[in-house]
Amino acid sequence: MGLKAKIPNFFTILNLCFGILSILYIFDNDYYISSVLILMAALFDRFDGKLARKFNATTNIGKELDSLCDLISFGVAPSILIWNIQLVNFGIIGIIITIVFAISGAYRLARYNVTEFDGIYMGIPITLCGGVLAVMSIYTVKYNLNLYFTSILMLLLSYGMISTKIKLKKR
Repeated sequence: MGLKAKIPNFFTILNLCFGILSILYIFDNDYYISSVLILMAALFDRFDGKLARKFNATTNIGKELDSLCDLISFGVAPSILIWNIQLVNFGIIGIIITIVFAISGAYRLARYNVTEFDGIYMGIPITLCGGVLAVMSIYTVKYNLNLYFTSILMLLLSYGMISTKIKLKKR
């Protein structure tokens, strides 16, 4: 395997690094940087698949690695970020919403990995949902977004990830 074939997985690993760094910044209560790191992960996630196809380097391990990294960067990191910013104040309901979001993302990624599709995706991509939470976090830190709005949006995004009714064309 040549150097070109390794570049897509390097981008995938960078996605994971940004996701882990995002979680570490949550521990330091730096929610703005944590949100920006999730958005940086999304940028690298955007290009790993494109590079794999361009360099004819698509592999099963690359697909699995991408899903595992996406779960951390766009499922776990954003849900923990929102929990720390707001949902911690919602008690057990906040914990449940946080867990539901991450589980929905995991399920969506697993379904994506085992489903043959013809350019049509089922459900909202986890990258988009995690990105929405990251942007919402930036707004919430500055303007203190309503807790109920945040909770409902997270539940809608969770449903959107696992829904078979929502179909999106691959670009």
